[in-house]
Amino acid sequence: MSDRNIVGFIGTGVMGSSMAGHLLAGGNEVHVYNRTKSKAEKLVEAGAVWEDSPASLAQKCSVIFTIVGYPKDVEEVYLGENGLIESAAKGSLLVDMTTSSPKLAERISEAGRARGISVLDAPVTGGDRGAREAKLTILVGGEKEDFERALPYFSLMGTNIRHMGKAGCGQYTKLVNQITLAGTMTGMCEGLAFAKGCGLDQKEVLEAISGGAAGSWSLTNYGPRILNGDFDPGFFVKHYIKDMKLAEEAADEMALDLPALSLTRELYEEICEGGLGDCGTQSLYCLYDPDDE
Repeated sequence: MSDRNIVGFIGTGVMGSSMAGHLLAGGNEVHVYNRTKSKAEKLVEAGAVWEDSPASLAQKCSVIFTIVGYPKDVEEVYLGENGLIESAAKGSLLVDMTTSSPKLAERISEAGRARGISVLDAPVTGGDRGAREAKLTILVGGEKEDFERALPYFSLMGTNIRHMGKAGCGQYTKLVNQITLAGTMTGMCEGLAFAKGCGLDQKEVLEAISGGAAGSWSLTNYGPRILNGDFDPGFFVKHYIKDMKLAEEAADEMALDLPALSLTRELYEEICEGGLGDCGTQSLYCLYDPDDE
């Protein structure tokens, strides 16, 4: 197998495990690292190669993908001691698929450029289902030629793959997505709670409105989970709160007020404080209908 097919993947959680699995199924030799080794066991059993550190992985892979939890984790993996920027060889391509800070993405890109390393920020949307079915939307910032180099790998993980502009633009676009999502999540949860209060059949209501102006990806994918009492994470509440804060920080820099986003973040913080931080974002419904917790 040639060097261009040796791929590294750091972060094998809810999303990353499926994404790395698609790279493996696509015929690539995939080396993996995760802080909790047990979360990579299924990938290793499927043929992936375990590495003990990001530095070890970087020494063996010329193309590396990461999807970790928070901006501080991204900064540590890329810019920390023995991080990817320090450890990767000249000519390597590093792709961060975490939803993170646009400004941090710019810093990492600049640090990589200084060492002859290409960097893309490529956050995704589509949740655990999109990751499992390789139907993610992938929003990419960075140089166009680096995007083209990564495209064959992106195509194994997603179907809607967009080059959004220079470094940081992938992250800014993902924050647009998260701002828009705030309205759809609150609207869905309040609507379903209202339907129950009216004595309507929630399932019938969901099917009726999904085909009209209120229809959305969230309604189609999360609505049935809510009605089934399924609040398992496709996307963690705690990570969505992180994303909303990133969007608020970016909006503050533009002197742009986003009151609906701020209110949604406060509602999610309320359920997080109530112990639902590790549940899926659809668990916001529990705020309106505590019997479903």
